[in-house]
Amino acid sequence: MNDMLLDAARRHADGHCRDGVAPTPIRGLTVLRELVPSPLEYAISKPLVAIVLQGGKRVTLGSSTFDFGAGQSLLITTDVPTVSQITQASAGCPYLSLVIDLDPAVIEALVIGMGSVPFAPGEPVRVDTTEEEVKDAALRLMRLLDRPAALPVLQDQLIRELHFWLLSGRHGGAIRTLGVTNSYAQRVARAVSMIRSDYAKTLRVQELAEAAGMSASAFHEHFRMITSLTPLQFQKQLRLIEARRMLLAEGATISNAAYAVGYESVPQFTREYGRMFGLPPSRDVRAARRRIQEPA
Repeated sequence: MNDMLLDAARRHADGHCRDGVAPTPIRGLTVLRELVPSPLEYAISKPLVAIVLQGGKRVTLGSSTFDFGAGQSLLITTDVPTVSQITQASAGCPYLSLVIDLDPAVIEALVIGMGSVPFAPGEPVRVDTTEEEVKDAALRLMRLLDRPAALPVLQDQLIRELHFWLLSGRHGGAIRTLGVTNSYAQRVARAVSMIRSDYAKTLRVQELAEAAGMSASAFHEHFRMITSLTPLQFQKQLRLIEARRMLLAEGATISNAAYAVGYESVPQFTREYGRMFGLPPSRDVRAARRRIQEPA
């Protein structure tokens, strides 16, 4: 099973990978491949499961660090800021993983049909052994890539089956919170969506609390419990991550990136950028460009 799934992912990546990412025509499914260990990558991750097939990776959330590799899966059950790094990869043995976005609508329908199962919200990031049923469903989903005529007929039911096995597995209780109507996880997700859409604007906590259907104090408590950050910290990290993307991918100037993400003071932006990424913007960009130019 492992070898067949690895072969399917490798073949797709060989034909479609660009900058480490090989999209697929299947909704919510992506293949990742890296040929060398990577520098630290910062992101606000959405709910997903990453099935590692080869190589190794490290993900940090706050003070918790997870090292994992082939045969294991990373589960993220809410929008959280993560720092990740590919730790094991080479041209002969690249890092390969399948990333599947968790679909709250599919989860909600399954939760209704599955009936009473214990909830276990716990930590928003977990790592464990990939279950055989999950690998089997993922393999059959990947095989659809060789049969494009079957995609529109079969992909939805296979995505549903994959979600079912995830819900039935070790972390089903945590995943269930994404599909329970008006749960705290869903309420906070509404607020997170607003912050993502308007991250450059002044944060109005009362407006976010109202969207989540909570008092301001309850909203703060549950937002921090679910995302590990306050709303203001979440917005700040989102702004800085987007500014870094603009600097590295678009070649934006420091001042343009700062103002574009909502900062009114470039010195303040520079200070907060350095605290988050370890280097001020100019040095970080130079270091990133050196890494790109270095031979593999």
